[in-house]
Amino acid sequence: MNAKQLKWFLLVFISLIWGSSFILIKKGLVGLNPFQLGALRMIFAALFLLVIGFRTLSKIPAAKWKFIVLTALLGTFFPAFLFAIAETRIGSSVTGMLNSFTPLNTLVLGAFLFGLNFKRTQIIGVAVGLVGSLLLVFSGSGDQAATDYSYVFLVFIATICYGTNVNLIKKYLSDLSPLTISTGNFTAMLIPSLIILFFSGFFGVMDLPQVQHSVLFIIILGVVGTGIANLLFFRLIQMSTPVFAASVTYLIPIVAFFWGLLDNEMLTPFQFLGACIILFGVYLSGKK
Repeated sequence: MNAKQLKWFLLVFISLIWGSSFILIKKGLVGLNPFQLGALRMIFAALFLLVIGFRTLSKIPAAKWKFIVLTALLGTFFPAFLFAIAETRIGSSVTGMLNSFTPLNTLVLGAFLFGLNFKRTQIIGVAVGLVGSLLLVFSGSGDQAATDYSYVFLVFIATICYGTNVNLIKKYLSDLSPLTISTGNFTAMLIPSLIILFFSGFFGVMDLPQVQHSVLFIIILGVVGTGIANLLFFRLIQMSTPVFAASVTYLIPIVAFFWGLLDNEMLTPFQFLGACIILFGVYLSGKK
């Protein structure tokens, strides 16, 4: 598989993983609160990555650790809690729409803060993908409308964090392997996550069957949906452009809708049209 084929394969595969993560989060929130879920997700991911990548930590130059910590906070730590808290008060349709601002924020931040250059086709691709995402979201059933729009701002902050993170990795950490970056990221987050878990009240309810059942879903979410997915995502950032890598957020809603099909939900014609527009936008953003 050549580099061009590999980047498309990674984009689709990561979309499948992250698009499937929503059902795991939903199951996890049945027995856990957002802080417990976010902390456990990062702890399980950290333990998995330390097992397979502990030896790579010595390859991180001292001068790079500030970027490792910063990308850990922006790429995983803050968004994990922002999304978990926001989704307790707003509908999934609104969350999906706002998450689609990640490629746009990636492009804007990359151009103005990091001095990265983007071709006109990539800018058009971002715009097309955003239109498709809006069509996909707003042509839904609307049965999960927002109940508190003040929480929408939390999701938008998370997309800014994602956009900044992608640009930081591309500019400052491209010389490190994805395993090294991921292991460094989650090593930096392990202690803070344990502290949050301790004060979240988890250890007082961990014996409850409902909580234990939810933890099983978060183990899968942490290892596969966070640990493995981050490894692949960092590889995608290094071998493509920040905007192309961030366009994974356009494909995630499509995967989520297919999960809905498995649950006897049907896509409307407008939703199919939105999915096609998204795919075209991703194609444009990936052209060099």
